[in-house]
Amino acid sequence: MVRVVPGISAGGHEKIRTGTDGQKFGLSIADGYAQHAVARILDQPQLELTGLHCHLGSQITSVKPYLAAVRRMVGLMARRHEQHGLVPPELDLGGGHGIAYRPGEDALDLTSLARKVRTELADACASAGLPVPRLVIEPGRGTAGPAGVALYRVLSVKHSGETVFVAVDGGLSDNPRPALYGVRYAPRLIGRHSPAAPARVTVVGRHCEAGDILAADAELPADVRPGDLLAVPVAGAYHLSMASGYNLVGRPSVVAVRDGLARLLVRRESMEDVLGRDVGL
Repeated sequence: MVRVVPGISAGGHEKIRTGTDGQKFGLSIADGYAQHAVARILDQPQLELTGLHCHLGSQITSVKPYLAAVRRMVGLMARRHEQHGLVPPELDLGGGHGIAYRPGEDALDLTSLARKVRTELADACASAGLPVPRLVIEPGRGTAGPAGVALYRVLSVKHSGETVFVAVDGGLSDNPRPALYGVRYAPRLIGRHSPAAPARVTVVGRHCEAGDILAADAELPADVRPGDLLAVPVAGAYHLSMASGYNLVGRPSVVAVRDGLARLLVRRESMEDVLGRDVGL
């Protein structure tokens, strides 16, 4: 397949918009590199062009960018058909389906996406006189995100003027996304019932960075204290895959929970694991 840049800006933050020209992903339609790649593949008898692929970005909550991508990708297919007499059998529109990380946030309507994209593809292919290719999407975060919950233990609570900092035993090493591109989460106190009124706090990580903030302006009970557990919903898509050894903090464990039963899937990374690669000791 050829990864095509259709020249469409979509996504929740400029750092996760991958459908525009001038970035590292894919081959652009505008400058002709996508067309050139298709021609080169067709000139190689040992290669088979199985389809075209694009990915517009992440956290997209509107169907409109996908419809624009369909039109541009079918336009590219039509031009390749005119020149080479070939129609790629598959069109992959990528993923980037937006989900709600906090109550009240927008999420992509998948039913509407399926209906409108299918109609747009059929109409565009009919207008171009092309057969309708097999349509592929990549749900990714839309499936994995809501399936996971991140758990943190409160280490300390600090009052600084009007700001309350709640420090936890994780942060940048298990979730760099708030620092990278401003993702906002809604942590909740679990494990005990608190009668205290809600208060606005800033949940911060344990790492040596002022920007290690997991949730700014979060709402937690005013009596939150060291030892408490905080749960961060919608953590299934990127916490594990983006976890690192930042500041030599070991990566967390992963536990599957169902019907009151728990099973360890990935064990916690120990200091022995971290030091195990050292060869000069």
